[in-house]
Amino acid sequence: MQVRNIPWASPHYWGNEQCYVVDALQSSWISGGAYVERLEEDFARFCDVPYAIAASNGTTALHMAYLALNIGLGDEVIVPGFGFMAAANIALHVGAKPVFSEVSADSWCMTAEDVEKCITPNTKAIVPIHTYGNVCDMTPIMELAQSKGLIVVEDAAEAIGSKYKGRMAGTIAPVGIYSFHATKTITTGEGGAAVTSSVELRDQMRLFRSHGMSSRRYWHEVAGHNFRLTNMQAAIGCAQLEQINIITQERDRVYKTYTKLLGNIEGVALQKYSEQVDPVVWAIAITLDTSAFPQGRDAVIAQLKQMGIETRPGFYSANTMPHIYGEVELPLCEYLSRQVISLPSSPVLTEEEIEYVCASFKSCRK
Repeated sequence: MQVRNIPWASPHYWGNEQCYVVDALQSSWISGGAYVERLEEDFARFCDVPYAIAASNGTTALHMAYLALNIGLGDEVIVPGFGFMAAANIALHVGAKPVFSEVSADSWCMTAEDVEKCITPNTKAIVPIHTYGNVCDMTPIMELAQSKGLIVVEDAAEAIGSKYKGRMAGTIAPVGIYSFHATKTITTGEGGAAVTSSVELRDQMRLFRSHGMSSRRYWHEVAGHNFRLTNMQAAIGCAQLEQINIITQERDRVYKTYTKLLGNIEGVALQKYSEQVDPVVWAIAITLDTSAFPQGRDAVIAQLKQMGIETRPGFYSANTMPHIYGEVELPLCEYLSRQVISLPSSPVLTEEEIEYVCASFKSCRK
């Protein structure tokens, strides 16, 4: 088998990225500017919500949302124990305590049943993470939150374009968060956004985004941060968003090809999506059974690297990092963190490249 070089992901420019960046440069508006405003308007329209607030990345978008919602010292924030840990880390930064729930063995997302076990008198917020482009079962989570008087913030950083019961991921809770990182469905290099239907939350997030200043220059209404996205980055995002239908179609093609080639392989289990979810799959992820891959997930990653294929492990579960998050028992999350492998997931992968990845992966099976 001929060795190739296939990265796990790489940014791709679909149309007007260069043209818009040059236009932003020539306008002299390289910090804020018209492209930031346009990206916010276009992204809000895409998500079918009134307001989008651009930010320097998805993590700062989470931070300004927590601040706007007054999440802070003494509060507890329930997050899944398997997933990217930005939501937990920002809880710590605002003085709150992250409390970790287990996740579904099939979807790898948090469930209302697991969340309910974590609720205490100090719980203030629930942050579902829509891992790898899947979407948590949001209806029971929202019902639970309403019954307990809790805030919900959707971390849809990995789920741009995914839908739950016909609604965009990130638009079901009062606030939704997205990432425009270089590997994400659309990119601005670094960047992100929050969406909301609330004028009050929009205004508060804008205030915290820009040093706590509003109408009076150098007058700080709150102790804010600089979470702003640049005009040049936004210009890339505007061009990317123009091609979102093509991007999502190509991601769907890649996912379906992988499913066809790996769906019936013994010892391999793909992440599962409920009938309520129409996913835009950000990362093609599978679990490996040790009976079929006794060398272990990390050895498989090393074997594929020798064949020119870059892969990624699953997220480390919270309980594997007690130096940050304390001692907690999360056996299912820990299992996923040790057994999940994410295969190359770029929307520009050719059918031939996917076939090579799958053939190489199958050759690792004992």
